[in-house]
Amino acid sequence: MSGSGIVLAALFVLAVAPAAHAHSLLLSSVPPADAVVNGATAVTLRFNNRIEKKLSQIRLVSPRGEAQPLSVLTDGAVDALEAPLPALAAGRYRVDWRVLSTDGHVVRGTFAFSVSP
Repeated sequence: MSGSGIVLAALFVLAVAPAAHAHSLLLSSVPPADAVVNGATAVTLRFNNRIEKKLSQIRLVSPRGEAQPLSVLTDGAVDALEAPLPALAAGRYRVDWRVLSTDGHVVRGTFAFSVSP
């Protein structure tokens, strides 16, 4: 490869690299994925970058399969979503989340946790 080809390849990598890392990635959750908890009062999701809270969603799916959207709080850390939980009976719950990354891409995921009797 010629010297100008190497420079062009390096410029391409530098131009593409920030875009590839701009998507929001879930770093942690409370309750943690697959945890068994005695009770939980809120779901908190922390991401690797700032997210658009007003355009993001959290949904709780009960052990019976009933889906309930949760009210996302708009204050707090710019890289976290928090939503209060209703009183939870014992059982396994699923959290479905969807966030708008600062790069304009929608990222979604799911995890489960259990509430002990």
